Formats: sequence, structure tokens, C-alpha cells
Amino acid sequence: MEPPFDKILFNKALQEGNIVWRRHVLEKMLERGISRGEVLQVLLNGEVIQRYDEDKPFPSMLVLGFSMDRPLHVVTSFDENNQVVFVITTYEPDLNIFEDDFKTKKR
Repeated sequence: MEPPFDKILFNKALQEGNIVWRRHVLEKMLERGISRGEVLQVLLNGEVIQRYDEDKPFPSMLVLGFSMDRPLHVVTSFDENNQVVFVITTYEPDLNIFEDDFKTKKR
């Protein structure tokens, strides 16, 4: 699944550090033992598993990636005009909610 925006511009913004880390996500990352480096790794190399094209003010997406063998989900959006990435939340997917592929929600 493709992101709802230009992946090349998105990666460029990440590499240039044009990232907004909301206080909420930083608090959750600390609670969950997730580093900024892990989040960046997921955003640069992960797989888009869900798109939220109708989200405002910018479309967002759920990205699955791995840090070592640890699966991580990151929800992010991108202001393409200003080339700024917003990290909304990140967490380790719960196997009570997701299948073993960490992509598919259980029914």
C-alpha cells in the first residue's frame, strides 16, 4: 500500500529532521520504551498498512516496522507543502488485537 503522499519528499523531511514530536507521543514513547531512532527506522523502512486519507489537517497512515525483532506501529502524517512530518503515536501491536502478521486486525 502506498502512502497518501510523496514518499521521496517524506523521507527527505525525515532525513533533514523536519519532524514534529508531540508531547503526547514523547510521553508514550518513554512509557513504552520506544526511542526516536526506532520510530525513524520504522518510518524510513516500514510498510504502510493503513491509510487515513480523510484525516485533517493532513492525511495520515499507519506504518509497520521492526526494531530488531520487535514489531512497532507508527501513526504519522505529512504536511507536503512545508515538508514536515508529524509523529502522532507509536506502540507495539497487541496480538490480542492483531494477527501474527501484525498487519491484520482480528475479527
